Amino acid sequence: MTLVAGIDSSTQSTKVLVCDADTGQVVRSAHAPHPDATEVDPAHWWDAFQTATAGGLLEDVAALSVGGQQHGLVLLDDAHEVVRPALLWNDTRSAVAATELIDELGGAQAWADAIGSVPVASFTVTKLRWVAEHEPSNAERASAVLLPHDWLTMKLLGAGVLVTDRGDASGTGYWSPATGEYRDDLLVRAFGRQLRTPTVLTPSAVAGSHGTALVGPGTGDNMGAALGLGAGPGDVIVSIGTSGTAFAVHDRAVSDPSGTVAGFCDATGHFLPLVATLNAARVLSATAQLLGVGRDELDDLALQAAPGAAGLVLLPYLDGERTPNLPNATGTLLGLTRTSMTPANVARAAVEGLLCGLADAVDAVRAQGVVPTRVLLIGGGSRSAAVQALAPSILGLPVVVPEPAEYVALGAARQAAWALRQSPPSWQLAAPAAREPDEDATELRASYACARDAALT
Repeated sequence: MTLVAGIDSSTQSTKVLVCDADTGQVVRSAHAPHPDATEVDPAHWWDAFQTATAGGLLEDVAALSVGGQQHGLVLLDDAHEVVRPALLWNDTRSAVAATELIDELGGAQAWADAIGSVPVASFTVTKLRWVAEHEPSNAERASAVLLPHDWLTMKLLGAGVLVTDRGDASGTGYWSPATGEYRDDLLVRAFGRQLRTPTVLTPSAVAGSHGTALVGPGTGDNMGAALGLGAGPGDVIVSIGTSGTAFAVHDRAVSDPSGTVAGFCDATGHFLPLVATLNAARVLSATAQLLGVGRDELDDLALQAAPGAAGLVLLPYLDGERTPNLPNATGTLLGLTRTSMTPANVARAAVEGLLCGLADAVDAVRAQGVVPTRVLLIGGGSRSAAVQALAPSILGLPVVVPEPAEYVALGAARQAAWALRQSPPSWQLAAPAAREPDEDATELRASYACARDAALT
């Protein structure tokens, strides 16, 4: 049996899967936690990788690859040492910088034309501006800029080997999916001078080796998930994790001047229009904490309430929001009356609010020319019985909930097999039957839209 390994260095932890290169079957796995913060010393990621792979986990592995959280800023000095803790995607301190950069280039349309996306606080380019303005001594030391997966790949290959892929590069704010080239002018606009950037490799490229194992180019977490799922035409992936995302493999680059859809690339040579929200699974855990119940009890409560939660609407912007771009927003619970103010209705409103935001995301991806036929629902929040029951009607599409798996790590393993064999692996994942919509969510979504629009004014 030939073995390959996929590494998922996410916001919360490192997960490693060792798989059969021919079938994709997982034969070994391990994980280790990361600090819970919005800025993290990358050394913690390497420590977690070493912890997860201790005891011979990677023994006899022929190839490996890294999937990592998108957008995070890692600055290196001339000695390839980290200049400051990495600013992660969910660090919103650069929100003002995003607004400044949009205005400086001539508006959102100019950015959409340049890179297929309109930068928000999560994008690397805005974090570069923040460091340049607020930490001039760190900015002066910096000589190279990497993403989290780039840094881990460098650690595997050796100091100074800077590589990335189209998928993760497309989330920086200074690389164009349409042209396949860096926009150095945008990097310089943000930072004030040029920095070294990783070489962008093709999906099947061999970046180098780690011991006796080949190392693939790696990719971003959303791209890794799409690859791990084997997503094809008509599939919209909705992920309910730390963040919420809706994305689909597409045959052309997209450009959305509203900034709702990010025009990313995928990990196969195609494109991955994507909408991301800051508030996802933690909406459920926060509501469970508010009600003093566990997650299973929250599901039971939500399923006891009638659709529409007796008029309660939760706008779940508990950590600010990325889409719509409201970094300083807070959550709002509307429609409180003596009748509606019950634990069951609050639980139902939390699930409905979460899913209405993701339904908006699916609609935005559809507006870019994607023709969805089903939703693949993944992430920790997808395991909620209430989410599974309500999702088809609120999303307006048949919903498949694949078996729980580490799909980012699985995608990285699939990429490693591709680099090893120089052809895409034909791994087949079993999928359960789709759940069909069984209720009309028009009124519910209209109520949510009113609450959302009020927050925007």
